Amino acid sequence: MKMLRVFLLQDVENVGMAGEIIKAAEGFARNYLIPRKLGQEVTVKNEASFAHRVKTIEKREEVVATKTSMLAEKIKGVQLVLKRKVHDDDQLYGSISPREIVDELSAQQNITISNSQVIIDKAIKTKGLHTVIIKLSSKLQPTLKIKIVPEATTA
Repeated sequence: MKMLRVFLLQDVENVGMAGEIIKAAEGFARNYLIPRKLGQEVTVKNEASFAHRVKTIEKREEVVATKTSMLAEKIKGVQLVLKRKVHDDDQLYGSISPREIVDELSAQQNITISNSQVIIDKAIKTKGLHTVIIKLSSKLQPTLKIKIVPEATTA
């Protein structure tokens, strides 16, 4: 099996991160990575330019990692309080969605994340204290505490 050296332009799951030079099967490289602009073949002529690009990508990733770790520390100390309508048996009308968590996190703490970064293991359908995972990266996944309290009803 012939192997090609490929410079990854984007992160490819189970293959490598952007900026890495990997060895990939020729068919995989020519039929998948290169046509989809996920990678570029490394030749003797362009190897030096890729080495330079690797250094700039590493610098950029270092800055992003620092910002991400600061965001993770900020999220760890947060407890969101959500007011929702509740049945007599402490069950919510519906459940809390990732979208609601993202909106409240943005409104209460000025922290912006996407819906896909919120991981809810078990549906939040009762009042009380719950925890969800915020996936900032594959390594940084802080937990966020959410307290569900009943809305004050006027009778």
